[in-house]
Amino acid sequence: MDFFREQEIARRNSRLLTLLFIIAVLVLILLTNVVIAGAFFFQDSTSAGTTQSLGGLLQGIDWQVFWTVGGGIALVIITVVLFNWLRFSQGGKTVAEALGGRAAVTATNDPFERRAQNIVQEIALAANMPVPPLYILDDERGVNAFAAGVRPADAVIGVTRGAMVQLTRDELQGVIAHEFSHILNGDMRLSIRLAAMLRGITFIGDIGSALLRGAAFSGHRHRGKSDNAAAGLAIGLSLFVIGLIGGLMAGLIKSAISKQKEYLADASAVQFTRNPDGIGDALKVIGGYTPGTLVDTARVEELSHLFFGQVKHRLWSLFATHPPLAKRIQRVDPAWDGQFIKRSTHHRHLEPNLAEEMGLNQAARAMAAAGIAAGIDYEPLLRASANHSATTWGEPLITRPPELGATVIDDANEPLGAMSLLLALLWHPQQDSKQMQCVCEANIRGLEGMVAQRGRELSGLAPELRLPLIELCLPALKTLSVEQYTAFKGLLLSFIRADEQIDLFEWCLFQLVRHYLDPEFMQVKPAKPLYKNLSIVPAELSIALGTLAYLGQHDTEDAFRKGSQVIGLALALPPSEQCDIQAFSRAIDRLANCYPLPKVTLLKAMAEIARHDGEICPRELTLLKAIAAVIDCPLPNSALADITA
Repeated sequence: MDFFREQEIARRNSRLLTLLFIIAVLVLILLTNVVIAGAFFFQDSTSAGTTQSLGGLLQGIDWQVFWTVGGGIALVIITVVLFNWLRFSQGGKTVAEALGGRAAVTATNDPFERRAQNIVQEIALAANMPVPPLYILDDERGVNAFAAGVRPADAVIGVTRGAMVQLTRDELQGVIAHEFSHILNGDMRLSIRLAAMLRGITFIGDIGSALLRGAAFSGHRHRGKSDNAAAGLAIGLSLFVIGLIGGLMAGLIKSAISKQKEYLADASAVQFTRNPDGIGDALKVIGGYTPGTLVDTARVEELSHLFFGQVKHRLWSLFATHPPLAKRIQRVDPAWDGQFIKRSTHHRHLEPNLAEEMGLNQAARAMAAAGIAAGIDYEPLLRASANHSATTWGEPLITRPPELGATVIDDANEPLGAMSLLLALLWHPQQDSKQMQCVCEANIRGLEGMVAQRGRELSGLAPELRLPLIELCLPALKTLSVEQYTAFKGLLLSFIRADEQIDLFEWCLFQLVRHYLDPEFMQVKPAKPLYKNLSIVPAELSIALGTLAYLGQHDTEDAFRKGSQVIGLALALPPSEQCDIQAFSRAIDRLANCYPLPKVTLLKAMAEIARHDGEICPRELTLLKAIAAVIDCPLPNSALADITA
C-alpha cells in the first residue's frame, strides 16, 4: 500500500469536496430565492385577485433582493463552516469528546480497556508513529471505532465498549489497524473538512426548525394574532424543506467521498496486522451481532463518516457512508461462505487469559511490537516473558534484569515517568552534574531521583529501541498542563545543551517531542504544501542528503550521488561544515512544505544513501523515521520495506 500516493489522492478528493460544496451552496441559494420570489408572487396574485403566469413570476424577480439573499445565505454557511472547522481542527480529542468519549485510564483495572490500549500501542509501533491517545465510548453497545484529528500529531483513536467486549484480540486489532490506516492515508483532514462543510449546508434546515417551533409557540399563545404566526410557519417550513434538500445533498457528498476510503482502510489493516482473519472476522461478528455497528450519541449523524461501520441504518444505499458489509468481507476473505459469526450481547469472556495481558506478559508484547518496528528478532523476548529468564530477556531488548522491561513500560504510561525516560535517553555520564543541576532548577517534584536511576539503567539500551521508547512516552505527556509542558520542554533543551553541543539523536528526540506535543498546548501553524517539485528547493535537498551521507561510514560522495539520482537532480555535495545541525534543521523545516509525493521521493533518496554501505544502521534508521515524522509523512513498515528493498 503506497500511503504517500493515497495522501495525494486524499488531497485531490478534498478539491472534489470543495467543488461539490460550492455547487450545493449555489443550489441552496437558488432554492431560497425561488421560495421568496414565489411568496411575493402569491401575495401579489392574491391582492390583485388575478392569476399571473409563470412568466410574470420570472419578470417580477427583484435582483437586488436575489443577490442580498444569496450573499446572506453564503455568509451564514461560510461562518458555520469556519466555526466548525476551527472547533474540530483543535485536535482529535475535541471530536472524541463531542461524540461522548472519555480518555482511557492508563492504570485501569478493566482488562478490556487495558487490552485496547495495548493494541493501540502495538499498531502504532508497527506503523512507526507515536501512540495516539485512546478514547472510549462507554455507553455504546455497537461494535464500532473511529480515528479523528487533522494531523497524525493530534490524532486519537476511539473505540466503543461493544467493540472492546465483543471482539477477540485479533478482531479488535484488525479494527484498530483499520483506523490507523485512515491516519496514514491522510483521510482525517478530509473527514474533518467534510464534517465542517456539511454542517454549513444543513444549518439552514436547523434555522427552519427553530422558526417552526417559535411560530407554533407564538400561535398557541396569541390565537387572535395568527398572521405573524402563519408567516413564521410558512418561512420556517420553507427553510426546513430547503434544509432537508441540503441534507440530502450533504448525504450524497458524504457517501461519494467516504465509501472508497473504507475498502482501502480494510486492505491496509490486513497489511498492518498480516492477518486477514482479524479484520474479516470482526466484520463477520458485526453481521451476526444484534446491535451491529449502531451508535446512539447525539453528534453521530454529523460525524458518521469517521466511524469503522455504518452508525445508522439507511433505507437507500445511495446515502450510506460505508460499503455493504458483505462486499467488505469478500474483499478481505474471497473464500467467505456467507455465514456471519454469532455473538451474544452478554458474551464477555472470549479469551480466558485476558487478565494476564495486564501484567508482565503484556509489557513484553508491547516491547515486542517495538522490536517488530525496529526489525529485530522478538521471539526470544516473548519466551523471556513466560520464563522470566534474564539471559533470554536481555539479548534482544535491553542489557538489564527482566523486571526492567515491565517497569519501563509502566513509567512510559504516566507523565512523570515519561519525562524521566526521555531525559534518561539524553543522559551523558560526563555531563551528569550539569544535567542534574538542570533537573533541580526545573523544580519538578520527584523527577530528580527518577532521572538519575533511569539514566544509568538505559545507558545500555539498544539503539534500535530508542525511537520506539520515545514514541511510547508521548501519549502520557499529552496529559500535562500547559505550564508543566512548558517547564518540561525548557528542561529538555537545557538537558540537551548541557554538553554545549547537539548531536543528531538529540535533534531527533527534541523534534519528535515538539512536533507531536506542541499542538496539544499552543497554537501551531502547520506546514502547508507549497512545493510540488523538489527542484524548487535544491539547497535544502543538498543539506538534508549531505548530512545523512556524512553520517554513514561509507564513500560519502558516491552515496550522495546515488541519492541525487533517485531525485533526478544534479545536486552538489556541500562541505561537511555546512551540514551542521542548525542548517539541517532549517532544511527539514522547509522540506516539510512539499506535497506528499515529493516527500516520499525525498525519503527514498535518503534511504538509498543510508543503505549505500549494505545496511541501514540504527542511527540512520532513527534519523529517517524522525524526518518522516517531522515532515508529516508517517513511515509505515510497508513503505520502509519498499524503499529499502
